[in-house]
Amino acid sequence: IDLAAGHQPMTNEDDSLHIVYNGEIYNHADYRAGLEARGHVYRTHCDTETILHLYEEEGARAVERLRGMFAFAIWDQRQSELFIARDRLGVKPLYYVHDADGSLFFASEIKALLAAGAIAPELNLPALPDYLANHATSGEETLFRGVKRLLPGHTLLWRDGAIKIERYWDVAFAPEGEHGSSRKSDEQYVQEWSELFRTSVRLRLMADVPLGMFLSGGIDSSAIAAVMSGMISEPVKTFSVAFAEREANELEYARIVARRFKTDHHEVVVSPEEFFAALPQLVWHEDEPLAHPSSVALYFVSRLAAQHVKVVLTGEGSDELLAGYGRYRKTVFNLALGERYQRWTGDGLRRAVRRGIESRPPGSKVGQKLKRTFLCLTPDIETIYFDNFSVFGRDRQRELLTPETRERIGALDPYAGVRRCLEATDAGTLLNRLLYADIKTYLHELLMKQDQMSMAASIESRVPFLDHKLVEYTARLPERMKLRGLTTKHILRQSMKGVLPEEILSRRKMGFPVPVGAWFRGKFHGIVDEYVLSARARNRGLFDEAYVRRLVAEHQQGANHTERLWSLVNFEIWLRQFMDGEASPHLHPAASEAELALR
Repeated sequence: IDLAAGHQPMTNEDDSLHIVYNGEIYNHADYRAGLEARGHVYRTHCDTETILHLYEEEGARAVERLRGMFAFAIWDQRQSELFIARDRLGVKPLYYVHDADGSLFFASEIKALLAAGAIAPELNLPALPDYLANHATSGEETLFRGVKRLLPGHTLLWRDGAIKIERYWDVAFAPEGEHGSSRKSDEQYVQEWSELFRTSVRLRLMADVPLGMFLSGGIDSSAIAAVMSGMISEPVKTFSVAFAEREANELEYARIVARRFKTDHHEVVVSPEEFFAALPQLVWHEDEPLAHPSSVALYFVSRLAAQHVKVVLTGEGSDELLAGYGRYRKTVFNLALGERYQRWTGDGLRRAVRRGIESRPPGSKVGQKLKRTFLCLTPDIETIYFDNFSVFGRDRQRELLTPETRERIGALDPYAGVRRCLEATDAGTLLNRLLYADIKTYLHELLMKQDQMSMAASIESRVPFLDHKLVEYTARLPERMKLRGLTTKHILRQSMKGVLPEEILSRRKMGFPVPVGAWFRGKFHGIVDEYVLSARARNRGLFDEAYVRRLVAEHQQGANHTERLWSLVNFEIWLRQFMDGEASPHLHPAASEAELALR
């Protein structure tokens, strides 16, 4: 908004406040007239200036007025203090280093902190189990020792070398049974939810530059396309990506939606050669290892979009809000099955079955799943959930990490961050507790890749499903409106009935299909050899060589270790880029443009 006048840092009327800011505030115009009536003088039409004037009026509480995605810092010259805030869901990133001498460095990218000399690159070993289990680090910790992230919905105040961090927002799920007495019909819920969703999309169409959207053909992006097409006069610009050899299947559903809404549709097909050639550069852009191969696809479709638009809308967040992943359904079902088993069988039979399962070889996949789900032998259902759906669960990490590495890490608890999230919520039901945990952990990884990959192509991505008013309403819906029997995202499907083609409404969630597993078995197996089995990787002493070789051999013979090998490959690329200093010098931004430091 008002790009020509939006230079930063921006100051208020008397130069007592200075702001640097990344993001978009969609309701900034709602406050302008009132602020001007109270004597505030605007020099631009930027949303940045509204943040400044609101802060003048309300201080830290001003952040609660903002509807949008943001990370900003305000230096108060009179009070000699710095106020930093991050949006409620964490769409925009913010990292910081707080030195022992009280110095504070902050930036939207970790590489800017490195370029500024805020910290020397060093592996944060205690964060490694989190990465190995969950695709990425969650919570405050990063893989860089001394670099922390400001959590979504939090503020940071720096004064006299000390920092104070406070939470200003959290998603509140309805406690168990609260909706039992609700008199609203399903139709009322659908109508209210649909209105909030449409409002969220409309707000994110606010721009002074061309905009479009990423279209996968799944129900999330298709719903956005449907709403957008009814709100703008020209055809919606849509962008899709697929991989060579599979593009026909991957693009089929996106084309169905594009035809239905007569969009201006564009596609890019990525070859495996292009895919692997891009990895080092994209790891550099993301600051931490690429959690999922879809990051590469996201980068290529962002480059395509950048030829036509400056802003795109995307479908992230729907799965975590509306129970879109199959693992929610499986976990709820397995728990119910395990409870019935405990009720319907006698002690003698259960002991016999338990002995039979525990006698299976340690690596038995069937034995592990039976033990953790059907028999409910582990202490809590959350452990069952995360053990079954993590990349390297607790048992596998004991095999992967060398004894020396485990000793340096200390107690091996890859789910400590998740457990803290679960303990912090009164969400009540199992499904809501799992959704809350994923919003606090897994969603972070999705938003990180979305922001970093789109910004690497110089476009901005906006996320309608994560409007905080829509999130608050959705979280308090009865569970039947999210997961109904075997049907996920029930309320979204109902809201799009008669709008989206039936093949889109009834399509099973596929994720983003990336044939990396087949590539690792084929002519690109050398990628695994180079980054996982190389002398450089072995000499780090982090991972057990025999176990890693077994993973590679089993994958070549048909086992599916794609996610595990992907994690190890990207971790080694990241180590070489940042710990060994192999990142291309020309990629580094100027520190003066990317960071601020206070001493």
